[in-house]
Amino acid sequence: MPYTTRLSNNKIAPMNPDLDQLQPYPFEKLAALKEGISPSTTQEHIALSIGEPKHPTPGFITEALLAHLHGLSGYPTTKGTLELRQAISRWLTRRFKLPEQSVDAESQVLPVNGTREALFAFAQAVIDRTKDPLVLMPNPFYQIYEGAALLAGATPHYLPCTADSGFSPDFEAVESATWNRCQLLYLCSPHNPTGAVIDIPTLQRLINLAEKHDFIIASDECYSEIYPNEAHPPAGLLQAAAEMGNNDYRRCVVFNSLSKRSNAPGLRSGFVAGDADILTLFYRYRTYHGCAMPLPTQAASIKAWDDENHVIKNRALYREKFNAVLDILGNTLEIDQPDAGFYLWPKTPIPDPDFTKELFAQQNITVVPGSYLSREINGLNPGQNRIRMALVAPLDECIDAAQRIKHYIELL
Repeated sequence: MPYTTRLSNNKIAPMNPDLDQLQPYPFEKLAALKEGISPSTTQEHIALSIGEPKHPTPGFITEALLAHLHGLSGYPTTKGTLELRQAISRWLTRRFKLPEQSVDAESQVLPVNGTREALFAFAQAVIDRTKDPLVLMPNPFYQIYEGAALLAGATPHYLPCTADSGFSPDFEAVESATWNRCQLLYLCSPHNPTGAVIDIPTLQRLINLAEKHDFIIASDECYSEIYPNEAHPPAGLLQAAAEMGNNDYRRCVVFNSLSKRSNAPGLRSGFVAGDADILTLFYRYRTYHGCAMPLPTQAASIKAWDDENHVIKNRALYREKFNAVLDILGNTLEIDQPDAGFYLWPKTPIPDPDFTKELFAQQNITVVPGSYLSREINGLNPGQNRIRMALVAPLDECIDAAQRIKHYIELL
């Protein structure tokens, strides 16, 4: 049924028809799957479903927020303070070994209220709906990419991420005609939910394809700071561009935030950085969009981007949880340590919705069916018979959950 609204005269007015194309969000489907089920166990519920970090937000971030509450008396600007943009530029340069001064804080960085809104808004600003556009995205995927494409008047084109392709899209299999229609390519590296990381040679091939076929790359790098090996951080799109001499980051835009890196999802603080010409257009869009970051949030964000010690400690906590859970489940499920991120993406011995439903009923644990995070294309759903487990809970809860999952599987 089309989206409508009732007017004061009791007539129905149509709303944006593109809203009819939006599919239920995975958690809406998950709630329907669990509806009416009362777990048979008295054990406490453990949620491994939502990727919401549960480690404490570092005290120095909250202290900076409190110390700058006087900033609530003034309007923030869409562009944010120069000090925040400089902190982001410093972090990008340091983290991805970029040439000094190559990320201009004035023209190549914009603060955003979390990357979710920015990833969605970006498509609205850069898609030309008059040219039958495609927006390419991984499959499974963060559903914001799909919704952004549809509401921008584009057609989503899904690139399967399977075990055979290392859980990243097989970009070599994309036809030239598809690249020709592509206006925007969403990347997610490290990937949600598989944890796969796209390497620098592949990123550079994509940059060359973007130049050849005239499209933009939007790289969602929100999980880039959670990885198992301190000596091998995931590569980034700007890093790949710089290493091939593309020091103005033409056609490249990256998105990152403090939600996962600094355990501050409630701060709603992130950034967009890259091609100055593209960001000029996006800035114009955001000026009308009206989503400036509050000044206290900006002050706290500066402190967060300038500190790495808390991020290193954060990775150690995740490393401990992965080691413990994989030690318990390694011989029970087909399950691997991801390249990065805080998700596990195991195969299930029965259909993933059934596995999810029965695991909740018997063990009071919630996971997400992999098929709810994917679309079936040509008879293939890359998430089928997999589940997503977010190791965000404290260590003892993750261990308890793993032991319950093992017990559940042993009784199948």
